Amino acid sequence: MTDLEAHVSAPGRDKLVEEVRKKIDELGITYIYYQFISVTARIVGKGIPADHWEQTAERGFQLVYGSTANLFVDRHGQYIGYGPESWELVGIPDPETFCQLPWDKRVARVFCTCFRNREEQVNPGAHLTSDCRGNLRIIHDEFKKKYDGLHLRIGTEPEMMWLKKGEDGLPAGGFSKPNCYHIDQFESLRPVFMKVIEYAQAMGFDMIQGDHEDAPGQLELNWTYDDPLRNSDRLATYRQICAQVARENNLIACFMSKPFMGVSANGCHCNMSLWRGGEEQLVNTAHTDVRPGVDGVYSYLKGGENLFMPDPSIDKRKPGPIGLQCVGGVMEHIGALTAIGSSTVNSYRRLWDTGFWAPVFADWGYQNRTCALRISAPGRFEYRSVDSMVNPYLMVAVLLKAFDDGISRDLDPGEPEERNIYEAMEAGKLVKKLPMSLGEALDRLDADEVIKAALPDEMYRVFTHYKRDEWEKFNATVTEWDLQTYWDCLP
Repeated sequence: MTDLEAHVSAPGRDKLVEEVRKKIDELGITYIYYQFISVTARIVGKGIPADHWEQTAERGFQLVYGSTANLFVDRHGQYIGYGPESWELVGIPDPETFCQLPWDKRVARVFCTCFRNREEQVNPGAHLTSDCRGNLRIIHDEFKKKYDGLHLRIGTEPEMMWLKKGEDGLPAGGFSKPNCYHIDQFESLRPVFMKVIEYAQAMGFDMIQGDHEDAPGQLELNWTYDDPLRNSDRLATYRQICAQVARENNLIACFMSKPFMGVSANGCHCNMSLWRGGEEQLVNTAHTDVRPGVDGVYSYLKGGENLFMPDPSIDKRKPGPIGLQCVGGVMEHIGALTAIGSSTVNSYRRLWDTGFWAPVFADWGYQNRTCALRISAPGRFEYRSVDSMVNPYLMVAVLLKAFDDGISRDLDPGEPEERNIYEAMEAGKLVKKLPMSLGEALDRLDADEVIKAALPDEMYRVFTHYKRDEWEKFNATVTEWDLQTYWDCLP
């Protein structure tokens, strides 16, 4: 049995396919987006009339392999990852992700897992290793099996900016003033964030809090942490929702890391913990008798034992042994992790613009925002070296590999740094910097076999082709800074 066949015939999937048909009929769905995630976290896929649900659920749809790399070409005119001679992947919908779009109730979406074509000469029907979403499921399942059910739960904090749109369609500054936590500025964006929350709740988000951050038009809206695959799907969905609300309000929903210098960037901190046990609970955030999606969309993993909790008889703040090992794993591999968490050329503007709490140094602490990792509360830690352009599926996969290495090798992270890291350095502490450019981070990734294992086979090839090309294109471009600095430097 191929990977594709095993996926389609998984126990209970046939009942889920039937449940989706009931939802299609109940909600009056006529069209479905079958979507998966590219190497840069773009949502790609196909639209198919809902009449064909059963056939597509069993047979899937085909799309060129290059769609996993946005079907982009490199600076030499070559397609990234896969050329035009390559086969077409098979996308198989995961019915547990089926949900109606609240802004057009004729349309639904379903996330998909990608496989090699059934007629391929090599590994027909195998899992497509450039499918970052499928990779995350496999890597987390392997982690759970290796550690007797120990599993990750994660919450993300996506900052983004609502920008005004000029007559030319380009950004014309932030909508609001850069006043952090000011309710007045938050209120100025109320029509926007209330619509985002409305759509998010309808699509299964358990929204918990939000605020205005300290950049023009910058908001952060949060939802409850959960299983890593579902949380990644929700972050991808959140970006779709923001893009739709921007269209409705003639604004730009900007997730770029650093649109403006001199103010804070768009970070996307990851708060994580490892658990055993727990159970699925429905959170009916849709506030309606008829949920516009299947139960899996509204499920959250609750309860169980948090293995990151401190032992109060030893230290009320320091994580337990497994937590410390995981911190050690992150510290061991933080250079390579930076290539995934800060994945664009622009990401490093965030690190160079000092004074805005962006982590620059490879250290850890408690409530210490000058470190790349902090213990944000008892039982969880916050990985801070990540921005809102992140591919969450890749980010979680590489963090799981860092955790695995930390636990397997019993890595000691050393003592937490409680001082401002700059003060600690002035006092003589030797601290390593994070990579300060995309090129440097990619070099660190290339030298780290543990983290590369989270991007298996074709995934690593596609990712590095895409990102090396991005770095080369930047270095091969004359910028406004070049002109302003050098155009009249000699008579």
